[in-house]
Amino acid sequence: MAAIVSTATVRHLRGSAQKARLVVDMIRGKHVGEAQWVLAQAKKYAAAPIRKLLDSAVANAIDKNPSVNPDELLVKTAFVDEGFRMKRVRPAPMGRAYRVQKRTCHITIQLASAAGEE
Repeated sequence: MAAIVSTATVRHLRGSAQKARLVVDMIRGKHVGEAQWVLAQAKKYAAAPIRKLLDSAVANAIDKNPSVNPDELLVKTAFVDEGFRMKRVRPAPMGRAYRVQKRTCHITIQLASAAGEE
């Protein structure tokens, strides 16, 4: 069983958790290089911040242990939690108002060493 090497979290990211999960599901269990390529090719709003988060997790691993090889890291755990909702009011016809909920999410990525698994 590979031990967790590093963790990175982004909080209060604008966008719904449901849409961010679509992107996170594409990289879970993949090697870091492959995950970065997948995120670069993805045409989703959440792909850019998640790629930045993945780069941060790799940097955390190198900072924690300089002898770690970034090519041997894999995305062990990646999950998205729902954040707070900004509640706004949008004018509607006949003096009414519609409620608009601007959703946020929290994304966590954990990297593990894949040196002895293959």
